[in-house]
Amino acid sequence: MREKLTKSLISLAGHCPEPLYLVGGSVRDYLAGTLSPAPDWDLASPMTEEKFLSAAKQSGLEVRAVYPATGTVKLKDGEGAEYEFTRFRSDTYVRGMHAPAETEFTRDIKKDAVRRDFCADAVYYDIQKDEFIDPLGGIPDIQKHILRTVAPAKKVFGEDGLRLMRLARIAAETGFSPDEECLEGARANHMLIRDIVPERIFQELCRILSSDEKAGGEDGPYRGLSLLRETGVLREIAPELALGDELDQRKDFHKYDVLEHSLRCVRYAPPDIRFAALLHDVGKPYCFYRDGNFHAHPEEGARIAGEMLSRWKAPKKLTEETKTLILLHMRDFDLNMRESKVRRELIAHYPLLKKLFALKQADFSACRDDTSPAPTVVKWEGVLQKMKAEGAPLTLSELAVTGKDALNAGIPPHEVGNVLHLLLFDCALSMAKNERAALLKRLTKLAQKYLEKENICPD
Repeated sequence: MREKLTKSLISLAGHCPEPLYLVGGSVRDYLAGTLSPAPDWDLASPMTEEKFLSAAKQSGLEVRAVYPATGTVKLKDGEGAEYEFTRFRSDTYVRGMHAPAETEFTRDIKKDAVRRDFCADAVYYDIQKDEFIDPLGGIPDIQKHILRTVAPAKKVFGEDGLRLMRLARIAAETGFSPDEECLEGARANHMLIRDIVPERIFQELCRILSSDEKAGGEDGPYRGLSLLRETGVLREIAPELALGDELDQRKDFHKYDVLEHSLRCVRYAPPDIRFAALLHDVGKPYCFYRDGNFHAHPEEGARIAGEMLSRWKAPKKLTEETKTLILLHMRDFDLNMRESKVRRELIAHYPLLKKLFALKQADFSACRDDTSPAPTVVKWEGVLQKMKAEGAPLTLSELAVTGKDALNAGIPPHEVGNVLHLLLFDCALSMAKNERAALLKRLTKLAQKYLEKENICPD
């Protein structure tokens, strides 16, 4: 493993007065043959943080943060690689709380190993000696691709509610499977996720939804979400979504219930729309239990998804984009929309078209695991290509006149945006050509109408 280490890490270990170990994901992934080019470098040692800081300074590493209460030091080297050191310790928890109530420093590597969550993450690598130390039998677990807790599973999950999310995330990222005791321990403690702040839940959920970038492969997000469902955690963090479990849909369109369909939609979606894919049908259970049908689910789904993402403290941009995609995902699903209306939709939502098409395709594929082109996407892309062939402007920047032209023609400043969009839609609908001279004349006529209207209006 030594050949995989950074020069800074080798230098740091050489300056340490006591053994310095790598532990956690980097060791696990190396032994599994899946170490990424930029792994998380988690370090541990029985030495004090003061001794470690001295070695770090001798190695030319930048100290980013020091937390004496937990014996933690964060470093960064000149190449941008980051390292986190934690002194060997034993933690005591208040049931369910993520942060330990008490921390006792130790020189016993086994005690340090037992404070972790899974045996596969409790294998240590001595950098100087170039050898592995396995206090809890984690190496066989890595070879078998299983997740086994470092102590009785009910105790491990009972100590820290965030481990419920970590179980799903690590399984998603590695392709490892929890053993039955691990699953049962998570199920028995699933309600403890309520003690974890929403920001941490959102962070872990983001990592689950992007886990196909890791060694677990392309099915990682689906596997992680399915594990959240299996352990009962999904019902706690996303009850609105979990209501779709075993809620049947029309058999001529759908092979799966609402929740399974939603998880499979994530499977077929690209990374940048996975929250929209996960939540695109979150309005269906609400509408069904309110109205007995799914008719208004795009509108209600956009509202509910917005509430969920706000609860998770998600970025505003992601929240608003997800709401819009959910609102639009059923547009023209029956292919009855007139071409003129499709053109208006394409112009109105042009910045989101790529993501909207991807969501429509993922939704279609998730119905019956059909990866053929979605009919609505085929139709809308055909209209879009037709518009491009006609030279129709798709955005205001492609329009042959500008806001300055509108002002020079006499359009009131507060109406410039409305007028430009009017011209844009007229060009898109072939009611006008995107030619500067013709559009300037149109602006002059529109300005005259505004002037006449102002003259008619009483003071």
